[in-house]
Amino acid sequence: MSDLSGRTTIVVGASRGLGHGIATAFAEAGAPVIAVSRTPSEFREPANGAGTIQQEIADASEAPVAGALIDRHEPANVIVVAGANPLMRPLQHHTWESFSANWNTDVKIAFHWLREILLKPLRPGSRVVVVSSGAALAGSPLSGGYAGSKATQRFITGYAQDEAHLAGLDITFTAVLPRITPVTELGRSASRAYAARSGITEEQYSKQMGEPLTAEAAGAAVVELVRAQANTVAPGYLLTSAGLQKLR
Repeated sequence: MSDLSGRTTIVVGASRGLGHGIATAFAEAGAPVIAVSRTPSEFREPANGAGTIQQEIADASEAPVAGALIDRHEPANVIVVAGANPLMRPLQHHTWESFSANWNTDVKIAFHWLREILLKPLRPGSRVVVVSSGAALAGSPLSGGYAGSKATQRFITGYAQDEAHLAGLDITFTAVLPRITPVTELGRSASRAYAARSGITEEQYSKQMGEPLTAEAAGAAVVELVRAQANTVAPGYLLTSAGLQKLR
């Protein structure tokens, strides 16, 4: 598994933030990468001509997209990162539409992709990583239903692993929960909102959070996880600047 050169990797939500960093890391590790996003993005050339990045412009939340791209590219690894940026405001200032936005995007995307992975199914030895959020553990009172949607992503990843075991499929599913980081658009928005709520500056709030998780570090961590022996992979991990920590 340490050699990713022949293992096509689909990264869903690769145009920005952690998804962009993960797609780049897989290409630099030698994988042919299919970068799925609604909008095109710029990627640097992988070092030493290692892997490649091919962009697929598509809305990952649309039901037919997952099956079509899985059939077209026959991936060995699928990394699901895509989701909506939540509207940051207290509960009473949300509408049901803004509160439920991440249920109708993040959970929907994970559901469609996990379902199609099981139905196809992917080849033996395949790896599936769903990138959720540390908010699934700690909550997020200013982001509506975001934390609950991310917890559900973690749950259904576990359900998919159970179904794979029952069907005798050699596919490893795991969820990765990154801690909030100001290097992403979502993290910057959250940092501003929580700093204002606490009556401190954004810089002070970010300092309280400690060393930020970078897109490059997230990419390296997910590559490391996919390279690990399947029997050592836990159902879920917290991801911080210090790396991956197994969740109980």
